Amino acid sequence: MNLSDKLVKSTHPLLTTELEPFDFESPPVDPQELADHLIQVMDKHNGIGLSANQLGLPYRVFVMRTEPRLVCFNPVITFESEEQSVIEEGCLTYPSLYVRIKRSSWIRSKFYDVNGELQTQKFNGITARCFQHEVDHLNGIVYLNRASKIHLERAKRNLKLLKRKQKRMNNDPMIRTSEDVV
Repeated sequence: MNLSDKLVKSTHPLLTTELEPFDFESPPVDPQELADHLIQVMDKHNGIGLSANQLGLPYRVFVMRTEPRLVCFNPVITFESEEQSVIEEGCLTYPSLYVRIKRSSWIRSKFYDVNGELQTQKFNGITARCFQHEVDHLNGIVYLNRASKIHLERAKRNLKLLKRKQKRMNNDPMIRTSEDVV
């Protein structure tokens, strides 16, 4: 299986497409190889989660940085708590764009593991948030769709400021240290 480790651009059509369930009866690719590849790419990019469609792959599967790594084929959220939290979220598809997003504090889920065995699990905290974020990817929803207009505008402004600061630092031929200041 020859798979790319390049993330697709944020305009890629698979990012806004609800993906069909992965067929374990007649798998389009080897599930273990796919899972290993997703984990390798997630780790390479230092992500906490990665869905197949972020690599241009039309498979309903994602991985999460848990110990051991969690692989979720055909995931479904079966219950979402009424209790919610608002936290800054990022996404490998949108580097350095952190937006405050409201999500359920804990969830119950079901998914299939790499062997096609049904799993049910409860997640809370950052793991619940990551699971929700990745399920959204598989449903064609990007996290920016869940942001309030004011939070999204603030995040975009902060990203512009960060890019300007990085550009200034890259254009400054002189590197200053604390010893240079008198």
